[in-house]
Amino acid sequence: MTNISDDRVKVHFCMEIDEDGWPPASVESLWAVDLVDGRVRLDKTPWFVRRVSSGDVIRVQPDDDGVLWAGETVQPSQSCTIRLIVLKDNGSAAARQSVLEVFDRLGTTGEGIARFGMWPWTSRRRQTC
Repeated sequence: MTNISDDRVKVHFCMEIDEDGWPPASVESLWAVDLVDGRVRLDKTPWFVRRVSSGDVIRVQPDDDGVLWAGETVQPSQSCTIRLIVLKDNGSAAARQSVLEVFDRLGTTGEGIARFGMWPWTSRRRQTC
């Protein structure tokens, strides 16, 4: 199990790659707070994993090597994940920045992967998703 502090762990999610090759990986790893009882609270906005968001409590199961694999969501947070791919001006830095500014004013947190032109954000109001 990979730790960056005593209570944070890496949780691995299996993903199916579609016929178009998306997502670009079959596993995504997210940092989470270890709740010690076989559950974790996600502490990172997912890039590709669907149906989870930062703050969700997830049941985990370690494999024989101690790697934590995600199971069911046992307590959803009040957040949702929004993913955008900026197409304006071919995803130029200025176009990406304008989107970042709009979402920042909405009280969201997020980051981008320039390689895919994608920016996932976490909104604290699940009902808006």
